[in-house]
Amino acid sequence: MSNELNEFPQLNVGDTVTGTVVKVEEKQVLVDIGYKTEGIVPISELSSLHVELPSDVVSEGDSLTLQVKKVTDDEIVLSKKAADAEKAWEELEEKFNNKEVFETVVKEVVKGGLVVDVGIRGFIPASLVETYFVEDFSDYQGKPLEVIIEELDQSQNRIILSHRAVIEKEAEKKKVELLESLEEGQVIEGTVQRLTSFGAFVDLGGIDGLVHISQLAHEHVEKASDVVAEGDKINVEVLSVDLDNERISLSRKTTLPGPWTNIGERVSRGDVLEGTVKRLVNFGAFIELFPGVEGLVHISQIANRHIGTPQEVLEIDQKVNVKVLDVNESEERISLSIKELEQEQEQAEVRNYEKDEDSSGFQLGDVIGDKLDKYK
Repeated sequence: MSNELNEFPQLNVGDTVTGTVVKVEEKQVLVDIGYKTEGIVPISELSSLHVELPSDVVSEGDSLTLQVKKVTDDEIVLSKKAADAEKAWEELEEKFNNKEVFETVVKEVVKGGLVVDVGIRGFIPASLVETYFVEDFSDYQGKPLEVIIEELDQSQNRIILSHRAVIEKEAEKKKVELLESLEEGQVIEGTVQRLTSFGAFVDLGGIDGLVHISQLAHEHVEKASDVVAEGDKINVEVLSVDLDNERISLSRKTTLPGPWTNIGERVSRGDVLEGTVKRLVNFGAFIELFPGVEGLVHISQIANRHIGTPQEVLEIDQKVNVKVLDVNESEERISLSIKELEQEQEQAEVRNYEKDEDSSGFQLGDVIGDKLDKYK
């Protein structure tokens, strides 16, 4: 009998052995470990997670690393769970120290989060799954997730993981790369994220830049919402990048056609337009014809009489009709006249009066004398 025993290795509780699955039963698995009797792995020792059937975890022919739990003359009880855990703790300790990102699969959706198998039972709290609130986690069952270890305590058999930290880490890396790639003068597409009283924040693909309200349009903007809305895709030009403070100044205005672009197609010499008096200076008045487009009425063209200052005839915000004398798109200048319109109106009145007098038999000169001399 002693010779027979010497043919087999001495087994002690806690030893690690390797065996091959020879039979999968309903409540246990039989394993050949090269001993005089087959080892038994109870269903409870197959995994740190809940197991319905042993066949869900192992199959005949599988090679397993196991830990000896009990040794008697008649029975060897083994544990896959304990062997997996021992190996897992070593690997997890290394991953934790190195802040390593690794992939795991969601095994269960439970109240408060997700259970994963990392050699032992790991837990991802609901607050550490995503960067946003998730109402229903049922879609996460069986889903692979990249995680990082947040807490590790072998004495408490506690391992807390985070998928959210991986997303935030990737977003931060992408943000830094994007910041470093931005250059002044670069035009890129962004999405309006939020509006404020002083402008609009635009997402450039992981980092927000500010379009100040003065840079939203060529014309004066009272409220950002008058020009853009949250969710709008807009082109913006990079005005400046502050790497240290992660601040980006943007302009929408510079990407839009200027108010003077193709002005010659909208305004021609001789046109009569309505405008608004915007500024009065000692040499004339600036009249806004279109948003961002002003023309000058020289003081000599304001009235059909001599005036000392434009203020004698005009006031700010007054609506006036003007005649276009000249348009220069390249220099962004338009010359205007109010006097010529007044002269034309007086001439028209005289002609109408002359027509009326002719039809009544009176001579025009008898009635208005030398009024026409100044038009000759």
